[in-house]
Amino acid sequence: EVRLVESGGGLVHSGGSLRLSCAASGFIFSRSVMSWARQAPGKGLEWVSTISSANSTWYADSMEGRFTIFRDNANNILYLQMNSLKPEDTAVYYCAMGQWNSRWKGQGTQVTVSS
Repeated sequence: EVRLVESGGGLVHSGGSLRLSCAASGFIFSRSVMSWARQAPGKGLEWVSTISSANSTWYADSMEGRFTIFRDNANNILYLQMNSLKPEDTAVYYCAMGQWNSRWKGQGTQVTVSS
């Protein structure tokens, strides 16, 4: 059974940083494309970033240069380092096995950025 558990969210001031983690189990993590997505209040799900099994990375334009996705295959953990956070980054962040709109997602972790 695929299981994804996000953690690391919280309240941070504008300009601050957070590191999100996603503990994965139930599939071969090291061989899997992994993604982060987010959903802001009253809005739809939005792609944030994707990392391939070979550690190639892709970012949505608004996150490029501020967010970094990386993975620890030894411990089956996906990370998202978020720097220079803005109030518009406030959202529930989800990790996903595969692409960002995959059916395999965790329950999410709330990130709130105050101005």
